Amino acid sequence: MAKKSMLQRELKRQKLVKKYIQKRIYFLTLIKKSNSFEEKIRYHNLLQKLPRNSSKIRLRNRCWKTGRPRGYFRFFGLCRNILREYAHNCLLPGVIKSSW
Repeated sequence: MAKKSMLQRELKRQKLVKKYIQKRIYFLTLIKKSNSFEEKIRYHNLLQKLPRNSSKIRLRNRCWKTGRPRGYFRFFGLCRNILREYAHNCLLPGVIKSSW
């Protein structure tokens, strides 16, 4: 289980991303559409004034059950340990143990 502070920090980042996504998109389109270099620099400075944690790239995929950030399977939203446990208990429909 991940520390509660790490999970709360990740939730805070998710809220900031939702809050500032429209502003980020707006500034990025202005940067792309601007013709002069000075305009691009000005819009880029406006983009940099937004909080760092409002960038989508800073989000980390975490297991919804344990909060573990490593060994994450996107399709299930689980880490490898819990995925294995759930598969053995037949809690994931369609997942079977491979044998050859």
